[in-house]
Order: sequence, then structure tokens, then C-alpha cells
Amino acid sequence: QVQLVESGGGLVQAGSYLRLSCAASGRPWTNYAMAWFRQAPGTEREFVAGINWNGGRTDYADSVKDRFTISRNNALNTVDLQMGNVKPEDTAVYYCAARDSRANAWKIETTAPEYEYWGQGTQVTVSS
Repeated sequence: QVQLVESGGGLVQAGSYLRLSCAASGRPWTNYAMAWFRQAPGTEREFVAGINWNGGRTDYADSVKDRFTISRNNALNTVDLQMGNVKPEDTAVYYCAARDSRANAWKIETTAPEYEYWGQGTQVTVSS
């Protein structure tokens, strides 16, 4: 019953805005850090943005810093990724991920193996 479901992907033009959302269900997510990763064809999955359990700390890949914003609503168990000024290089499948962060509530992990749960992904395509 544990699920992370992404939505909001699509085809957009460079320079536009897009918001992705992740709905988490099946267990209490209060102590879980959340993150967004992305993977383009023929590439490794890479970290995009992360947020700790209460939203007090965030981290971003250099390639999206100052353009993307991650946020969460623990009452609704949702995690959003606001993508501003998107570029063709942002084209990828975007995945929502979660990990138990009770060992360290402030640490944002940036590698995929650290995350326990994953959504199925949502495609984002940015045209030039």
C-alpha cells in the first residue's frame, strides 16, 4: 500500500513554469525526508532537490539552484517541485523519493541508493 505518485509532468517551452507534485500514502511520512531525482535517456539518475521532514532544510543540485523550489505539506502528505525558467537540459523523467530520516533530521541525502521508496516517475519535456 506504500505509494509515491508523481503528477504534473508534460511538454513545455523553454523559459516557462511547471509544477510537479508527489502524493505519498500508505504509511506515516512524518519522519521521512523527501527528494526529487531525474533521469534522462542514457544517463544515470541524478539528484534535483531534497527537503527534510519538516521543511526546515532544503538542498538543490547546482544545475537547478535559483530556478527550482521544493516544498512539502505534511498535513496532505504531498511534496511539490516548482520548476521555473525551465531549459531543454531539464528534460527527463522526474521521480519522487522518500527515506526514513530519524537518524538525522537535518541531513539531505543526494544519492539515489539512500532513498527507500520511489514513485513511477513523470515525464518532463522542455522544447527550445
